[in-house]
Amino acid sequence: MNALIAFLMSMLPVVELRGGLVFASASGVPFWEAFILCCVGNILPIPFILLFLRKIFRLLERNRHTAKLITWIEDKAKRAEKKIGKYELLGLFLFVAIPLPGTGAWTGALIATVFDMRMKRVLPAIAAGVVTAGVVMSVVSYLIPGLFFHLSR
Repeated sequence: MNALIAFLMSMLPVVELRGGLVFASASGVPFWEAFILCCVGNILPIPFILLFLRKIFRLLERNRHTAKLITWIEDKAKRAEKKIGKYELLGLFLFVAIPLPGTGAWTGALIATVFDMRMKRVLPAIAAGVVTAGVVMSVVSYLIPGLFFHLSR
């Protein structure tokens, strides 16, 4: 059950793989199971975001209440685009791979959508970023606590 929760957590914006792996580790889910499920869970929504986000934004812009939210989201993506800069795919990969607040697959997909980047080009970069972030978060959530537990015995 905890593996399923970690998988579902990894699909959520903000929480993503980072939260899913920490939860999985704290819940006793075996490393490889957690790593694979959280990576897949984080990558799974990305093609749908890339395909449908622009259409959803255009619908929401028609309403004066949600139009402000869409403007805020697009402005956030444009600010993040400066971090990606001229490196485009490498920048997108690094943006997704570095597990810091405000980065991740959902924001990377948002940036790619706002800047009309083609899915077949950006999806591999985002997926590679997710796997890399998974490695970093695995060290934080599995390896380091395991070392401290082993050393404290």
